[in-house]
Amino acid sequence: MITLTTHPIDAAALLAQAQSPSAGAVVLFLGITRQFTAGRETAELAYEAYRDMAERELAKLEAEARRRWPLVECLIVHRLGVVPLAEASVAIATSSPHRHAAFDAARWLIDTLKQSVPIWKQEHYASGATEWVHPNLKST
Repeated sequence: MITLTTHPIDAAALLAQAQSPSAGAVVLFLGITRQFTAGRETAELAYEAYRDMAERELAKLEAEARRRWPLVECLIVHRLGVVPLAEASVAIATSSPHRHAAFDAARWLIDTLKQSVPIWKQEHYASGATEWVHPNLKST
């Protein structure tokens, strides 16, 4: 399941959805808006996406993760719009019969998502300055 949303991410709901009697491991990764980045104070983040392409790329990632690992569940949620401090902008939940697959899939998903999905982040600093940040996006 992949979702782009403008609403806060409900981590408890994702955990509940990822749990299954056939899964001995559930991994939940949350990417949170942090207050300081490279010595600069962040006030909030704002995310924009080319929605159709982002959804297609996220679906490809989900399918590839399911192909590579024996996943019971694979959930990817990315927030769009303004994300305040200490709130999640991205969540990945994976479940599998054994922990190694769940951990490996979750790590691969977040790393690959940051490289290939057309979602752009704008840092809004406490100073009032803004900056678009997406150094890892590759053209496809």
